[in-house]
Amino acid sequence: MIPGQAVEAVFREEHGRLLAALVRRFGDLDLAEEVTSEAIETALSRWPVDGVPPNPGAWLMTTARRKAVDRLRRDAALAARLAVLQVEADRAGPAPATDEFPDDRLQLFFTCAHPALAAEDRIALTLRCLGGLSTPEVARAFLVPTQTMAKRITRAKHRIRAARIPFRVPGPDELPHRLPVVLQAIYSIFTEGYAAKRTDLTGEAIRLARILRRLMPADREVAGLLALMLLTHARRWPAPDAAGDGAGPAGAADGGAALVGAAEEGAALVVVALTGGAAGFYGVQAAIAALHAEAPDPESADWPQIVALYDVLLSIAPSPVIAVNRAAAVAMRDGPEAGLALLDALAGEPLLRGYGPYTSARADLLSRLGRRGEAEEAYRAALRQAGTDAERAFLRDRIDRIDGIDRL
Repeated sequence: MIPGQAVEAVFREEHGRLLAALVRRFGDLDLAEEVTSEAIETALSRWPVDGVPPNPGAWLMTTARRKAVDRLRRDAALAARLAVLQVEADRAGPAPATDEFPDDRLQLFFTCAHPALAAEDRIALTLRCLGGLSTPEVARAFLVPTQTMAKRITRAKHRIRAARIPFRVPGPDELPHRLPVVLQAIYSIFTEGYAAKRTDLTGEAIRLARILRRLMPADREVAGLLALMLLTHARRWPAPDAAGDGAGPAGAADGGAALVGAAEEGAALVVVALTGGAAGFYGVQAAIAALHAEAPDPESADWPQIVALYDVLLSIAPSPVIAVNRAAAVAMRDGPEAGLALLDALAGEPLLRGYGPYTSARADLLSRLGRRGEAEEAYRAALRQAGTDAERAFLRDRIDRIDGIDRL
């Protein structure tokens, strides 16, 4: 592995952990981000000459801490501000024991979910700083332009500084109120990784959800989220779109035994998520994923039940994106014409403008109806909207298939 690739691999693995540890140590997100970036830059210049150290993460941590201390020595105003934040954090009370929060990153997940921040800003900041997502990736998750997302993240940081929000673990009474933001952030990491076939992101999301499950074993939505991700990961055929297949990664490459274990664990957690009261947002999605996982192929899935679950999901959280997924399920149950009518009825939704999965779903149904010219046009539009290499490869394959038919 050449040094540049080594730095990239270490950055993906260590960035969130390094940032969280530095924030916990110095109490300033901007400072932590700056010295983390400087440590990476130093590695880029030093490692090609000295070689990659045996413990790259420890090397980066030591380098970043030294740079932070140097910065504080040079900047008296910054040092004074951090001292005030530390005093305020101490007054707020001690953090829970380390074994209750076994990962600094999860601590910072909850800190970024502080109610003083706007809900959308909390999630954006969490994904950018701790989820390992770039600003364009976060923007894609929110279906907004990159420039808009960059301003949102900057606004959240300024709010933290202006409100003097301490970086500490919230008390037990605060945790449930911040939980929905944390769940959404973790799931956004997973979905981005699944779409891009990045196992570093999907694995990290599942790992953080497991920690959260140990921390809050009685919470059914935590169980639902973990179940949803495990079942999605375990599926041996890609996530269905309106044509019954999609751009998601097939799980078979991960090894059969591991997939079977993930599916069994996920199925057991679905029971937990759906027992003891009304089903939650993640619990219902996990139930849908369980029905997919039980079927040997997309056509054999229990589509009437899946449509019914999407109806429940829409009643819990109305969303045009969920409506697109429901339309795809209706197409599998009642035929492509019925699904296309539902998709066309959503054409005026602002959130779906430029949303690749919607355009791709229309293209698939047009193709199934034999309207190949319209299908190819829609596929090409979806290709322009695609955000990952995996999605682009899938869409090019669909276009090539249509072109191949037309040449016959």
